[in-house]
Amino acid sequence: MTDAGKKSAATPKADARPAPANAALARPPAGKYNLRSGNHIVPREGIAGQALAVVIGIMAFLACLAAGALAIVNDTSSKWQSDISREVTIQIRPSDEAGMEDAIREASRLVLTFDGIARVTALDDEATARLLEPWLGSGLDLAELPVPRLLTVTVKDGASPDFAEIRKALLEKVPGASLDDHRAWIDRLTRMAWTMVAFGMGILILVMTAMVLTVVFATRGAMAGNREIVDVLHFVGADAAFIAGEFQKHILVLALRGAIAGGFAAALIFIALGLWSSWSLATPQGDQIAALFGEFALGWAGYLGIAAIIVAVSLLAAATSRFTVLRHVGSLETYSGRE
Repeated sequence: MTDAGKKSAATPKADARPAPANAALARPPAGKYNLRSGNHIVPREGIAGQALAVVIGIMAFLACLAAGALAIVNDTSSKWQSDISREVTIQIRPSDEAGMEDAIREASRLVLTFDGIARVTALDDEATARLLEPWLGSGLDLAELPVPRLLTVTVKDGASPDFAEIRKALLEKVPGASLDDHRAWIDRLTRMAWTMVAFGMGILILVMTAMVLTVVFATRGAMAGNREIVDVLHFVGADAAFIAGEFQKHILVLALRGAIAGGFAAALIFIALGLWSSWSLATPQGDQIAALFGEFALGWAGYLGIAAIIVAVSLLAAATSRFTVLRHVGSLETYSGRE
């Protein structure tokens, strides 16, 4: 065999079938379009993406603050109601029918006969003088004044005494005695707590609405900036779910980054407030704030709420982006179908 024949046998013949002229524009099967690793429809970085992450972080921060404040108000209101419901007050006004000391002993004995009553404590003259000092000044001689005496009745934990029967028995057997179960204060505290909860929920709804609108505008801006890529992908066979998934992953990463930063900042604020309130308990303003709002202790439930808001913000942003892209690609399909 000649050298030319050997070379011809060793070299495989090229495919004689001609390639189609429009092979570069051949439409792949729908749903089979994939991008190579490392290529993305939406740019991962950029000023717009960073701005969106900052905005979502601010929204998450405000939402976490509102949720934490709601948790603190709810816990404080529950403690107020529990403290008030565990104690009732008996007031004995001076009467000519019986001496004050006899009336106090009779009222104490009578109340202790009812189920659910732990103890009855009568305020002495010194404690009564301290109560009246802001209005009548110091150095009072209560023997010269017709000052009512107060008895504090402590209720057992979990007990529900019949205050109506106690009130009726006091009116019948102890002259000048009246019972105050603080029902009016409990109702006011309940209404105030529900008002604060409704106000906080309104803030959460507004924050979430603003975040959804921000994500919608950001997604539309990203689609406008990459319109040619989106249109080409759609016309060459990439389905709407694939294109929406690319935008969804992009927005999810940005939203998760911003939400974690916002939630972490809110948690740090609550931790700082809790430390400050614990350090200032010995001061008058610290005691007043602790009496009104507790120690700003958020508790594990509050921090779980912050974590839930971080997840909810991220998922809501991703779902909003996906829905926006699906609507856009759907409009492209409708337009193509009309043509």
